[in-house]
Amino acid sequence: MPHSRSAKKRLRQNEKRRIRNKSVRSAIKTWSKKVEQAVASQDRALAVQYFNIAQKRLDKAHKTGVYHRNTVARKKSRLAKLVASLG
Repeated sequence: MPHSRSAKKRLRQNEKRRIRNKSVRSAIKTWSKKVEQAVASQDRALAVQYFNIAQKRLDKAHKTGVYHRNTVARKKSRLAKLVASLG
C-alpha cells in the first residue's frame, strides 16, 4: 500500500485510467468484430458504416493514449483491407 499522499493519488489515477482504457479497448474489439461479421455476410454498406465507426474509435483511442500510433494504423489497415475485399 502507498504511504505518501502523492503515491495514494497516483494509485487512484492509475485505477481510473486502467478502467477507462479497458472500456475503450473492449469497444474497439466489438466494432472490429461487427465489421468482420458484416464482411462475412457480404453486406458492403453495413461493413463500411461499421468501419467508419471503428476508425473513429481507433483514432480517438490513439489521441487519448490508449493505443500507440502504429497499433492504430495496423488495425485500421487490416479492417480497410477486409472491407475492400468486398469489391
